[in-house]
Amino acid sequence: MAEIRSPLPGTFYRRPAPDQPPFKSDGDTVAPGEVIGLIEVMKSFIEVKAEVAGTITRFLAGNETPVMAGAVLAELEG
Repeated sequence: MAEIRSPLPGTFYRRPAPDQPPFKSDGDTVAPGEVIGLIEVMKSFIEVKAEVAGTITRFLAGNETPVMAGAVLAELEG
């Protein structure tokens, strides 16, 4: 099982904006380079991208959750 990890500490956002749907949800497929969320650090937003193709089995970090660098955000099944 592959994992998508936070590249840096900050707040994880699953949506591009509060009034928009999540980038991805449990059960969705992803391709390498596809955005699954954002990390906000000091008003800067960094895209979190999948490095491998697969299906998201579950998100371990919720929307607007503080995360540490290296924290697992989502699990993928290949």
